Amino acid sequence: MLIRQFRWMALATLAGLCAAPALADVRAMAGEAPRRPVSLYITTEAAAPSSMLDGEGKVVGISTDKVRAAFERAGLAHTIELLPWKRAYAAAAARGDACVYSTSRTPEREAHFKWVGPIDSAEWVLMAPANRRFALRTLEDARPYRIGTYNGDARDQFLRSRGFRVDSAPNDLTNPRKLLLGRIDLWAAALRVGSPVLEQNGWAGQIVPVLVFNRIDVYLACNRAVPDELIARLNGAFDGLERDGTMRKIERAYDNWSVRQQGK
Repeated sequence: MLIRQFRWMALATLAGLCAAPALADVRAMAGEAPRRPVSLYITTEAAAPSSMLDGEGKVVGISTDKVRAAFERAGLAHTIELLPWKRAYAAAAARGDACVYSTSRTPEREAHFKWVGPIDSAEWVLMAPANRRFALRTLEDARPYRIGTYNGDARDQFLRSRGFRVDSAPNDLTNPRKLLLGRIDLWAAALRVGSPVLEQNGWAGQIVPVLVFNRIDVYLACNRAVPDELIARLNGAFDGLERDGTMRKIERAYDNWSVRQQGK
């Protein structure tokens, strides 16, 4: 008799457990959304020393380290993938959990993303072979010339929309080579202030700046579906990193970076 009662009680208890709503169902009945860890998918391009792969295949660089530091301070999980720029940008535009850096914040792009940063600043510069003479006082003076751009980049869009003669390349560092071969007249480059890119690639003295035609901040651009609360947390983290000197510390860590070091 006692054994039968014990069995009955065990079965009743098991039935009650099976009938009990799951935690997610309880939250749903209470009007509370299920709690899931937040993780954002971050994309970027190969643009040393801002974003690049180290010897172990990890994405590193000045902008990358700033983005990681902001996510850590905001307490948000993330992954970073290095892709060709058009794919990186398209992923952030299409995926509701995605962001892309370093993205020029232009009027044409403003409404398409939510913006975090700025991460850094850059100058848009027309570069020319040192053995050619260009008298460029304004961007309009460059209208007769073939200008090398980077396919899908903000400078390419900017110049195309204004009717300039552009010759786009799939990789921005193809343009200096085209410039020296005479295939283009000018190169529309985006150079971080103080960038050693010419020296590091052996172009110092061969390629010179002839006109700064824009100064612009670059950002982490997030899909419009990313919640405002996360954007606010990330922007707060960036502000804090700027105030406490972390941003400048990250920049100083790359003062002696070179292309040769990247290959080590």
